Amino acid sequence: MAEFLIRMADERGQVLQQVEHAHSEAELRDRYSQQGFLVYSVKPRGLFAGGELNLSRNRVKQDEFLIFNAQFLTLIHAGLPILTALDLLHRRQRNRFFQRVLEDVRDRLRSGESLSQAFEAQALFPKIDTTTLLAGEKSGNLDEVLGRYISFQRVAISVRKKLLASLVYPALLLVLVTVMLTFLVTFVVPRFAELYRQLEAKLPVSTEIMLSVGMFIQKWFPLIVGVILAVVFALWRWQKSERGAEALDRFRMKLPLVGGIWLKYQVAMFSRMLSTLLAGGLPLVPALQTAGASMQSRLLALGIHHSAQRVREGAQLSRSLEETKVIPSLAVEMIEVGESTGALPSMLNSVADFYEEDVATSVSAALTLIEPIILIFMGVIVVGVLISLYMPIFSLGAGGIH
Repeated sequence: MAEFLIRMADERGQVLQQVEHAHSEAELRDRYSQQGFLVYSVKPRGLFAGGELNLSRNRVKQDEFLIFNAQFLTLIHAGLPILTALDLLHRRQRNRFFQRVLEDVRDRLRSGESLSQAFEAQALFPKIDTTTLLAGEKSGNLDEVLGRYISFQRVAISVRKKLLASLVYPALLLVLVTVMLTFLVTFVVPRFAELYRQLEAKLPVSTEIMLSVGMFIQKWFPLIVGVILAVVFALWRWQKSERGAEALDRFRMKLPLVGGIWLKYQVAMFSRMLSTLLAGGLPLVPALQTAGASMQSRLLALGIHHSAQRVREGAQLSRSLEETKVIPSLAVEMIEVGESTGALPSMLNSVADFYEEDVATSVSAALTLIEPIILIFMGVIVVGVLISLYMPIFSLGAGGIH
């Protein structure tokens, strides 16, 4: 399904704007028209929207949302009513888009909706957020449940930032290799080709191949770049589909080094998320469904969905997760111990701690191998290109060019 930005008015004449998923604009327009809304416009959201490139999509950053939740919890702890706390945070919010979102949440609360319903209507926040709020509302202990969710957010953001920071140097190396090779092939090689053409030189086979490749790339460079961009865009669109996301995730899982790290990272996020939901008082099946829907890995999400169905039928969580053939056996065994001892949330946190540490160690080890490999590859390519280009010049003094 595609994303659409819908603008409409309710029965009170209040104008609303939110993001929804649907198969088509007509389907979304009909859905809200039948609910009594006056639909003004429905626009697709994506890389291209409204006929122009859309790279600055309205969104709320994870750090901003974490700060908001922490401030919201502080105000509730101080004894302020929820509406007063939201109104105060709305006025102090610097992100204009987030400010409009909070304004809509506040207005929905005034109209009688619950806090979880008001946030869910925005279609912007993770499923775990609205589910956590719902669990806090039902248990009557919103501040404690929200506190656990904030702890989860902090850990998740910290792990993600550490992983991204560790990938900065390899990414810079790859960019450097790409820029250097592009410069050599599109600028240096054609200059040598023109020189040898004027000298009417008889060239070695390696030099002729290098010059032919360079001249071809220089001639068709705009077309080559266009084709690469088109392929990247097509792959990006394809991975948005159900079939594409599953195929890409299956390929990613099979990659050496990367596949194992990706799976461990996803298992760690799933374990911590499920622990947070269970500790907040949510039943196991809804907690599984929420955690599964929040997974980036399509294969893991499908496996967790199957596990939720099996648990609903009466199966043990550990056995249902084992049946998926995706969750590592060590995680399954630890979860089984947590079930048998009645300490599942704390054991899930232990699973998350173990795999987060394992991911950090694996990433460090992988980068230790990858960085010198990139440097060696760059050196071999550059030296090979330069030798091929300069070989006729070296042979010039020995009478190799006539």
